[in-house]
Amino acid sequence: MEAGLPAARLLKKAYDKLKASDAMAAFRLLEEALDIDFENEEIKYALKCVSWWLDQDRRFAGIEDPYEKGGFIISQLKPYHVFLEQFDNVFEQCQYAVRCYVYSTALVFFEGLLGSQANQHDPGLLFLVGRCYKGLGNYDEALKYLDQTVRFKREDPQTLAEIADINALLAETKAAKTLFREAFFLDPLKIDIWSLESELIVRLRDNVAALGYYEDEVNEWMPVYGYLWGVFSVKRELKQVEVGRLKQSIFSLEAEREANPEKRDALKPRLLNRYFWLIDHYENSREEPSVIEETLLKIKVADPDIYQRYTT
Repeated sequence: MEAGLPAARLLKKAYDKLKASDAMAAFRLLEEALDIDFENEEIKYALKCVSWWLDQDRRFAGIEDPYEKGGFIISQLKPYHVFLEQFDNVFEQCQYAVRCYVYSTALVFFEGLLGSQANQHDPGLLFLVGRCYKGLGNYDEALKYLDQTVRFKREDPQTLAEIADINALLAETKAAKTLFREAFFLDPLKIDIWSLESELIVRLRDNVAALGYYEDEVNEWMPVYGYLWGVFSVKRELKQVEVGRLKQSIFSLEAEREANPEKRDALKPRLLNRYFWLIDHYENSREEPSVIEETLLKIKVADPDIYQRYTT
């Protein structure tokens, strides 16, 4: 115990312990601080947050495999965000300490596996190490591992989204917008949007959710509204093989929506996003206006409101 220390200093020491991956020591310091200042809202908030993570510690204590241990810790971030919804106020110092606790704890397990030559070529492990470094704010190390991941998995949406996120955090906005658009085109549902931290993408996520979309719907609609609101505004010229794949993807989605009316709403945002890409291609390649009008009509039929937003 730290006898004689005021509550504010005990709170700071608790955060330091949490950042050093010692949640139990942090919990004890917070209990002592609450005894001194039992009306302090931040101390009570921090106690609840640390208690939540101590419960998760007990759950993964029986897991033997270090890869599974690290993966389990990171996987709890999404339910943790759900847990935080009960609070009216967010104390940023506490959340920063929690993030350091999660990623530094997981990183110990992952880095211990990198000693094996075979593991140094495991894209899943390289990705998780990179993600941990990003969570700890070490962007250079994060990019080193994520770039290695891309060499093994060239079109992995989650990896591209994490690299885009780092670029946004480093104020490399053009690169971030380009990579985010690519990632969400490949497969929105394979992107953990709760692992993304930059204001660019967090604001888009929250604004889409505010429209009334939930869970997977948010992922699917983010590239649509990201385009309409200018977040995914950086475009590139498609290679001929990419144009062929894009048109085939559109054809398949149109056929699936026609054959399965119950899936129409679920498939609509992905189809709309592909229409946007196709129109961009037509404009870049200076196709006849009638070809562009044909795709615009498809957007109008699929969703008149999106058509109105797109054309005004």
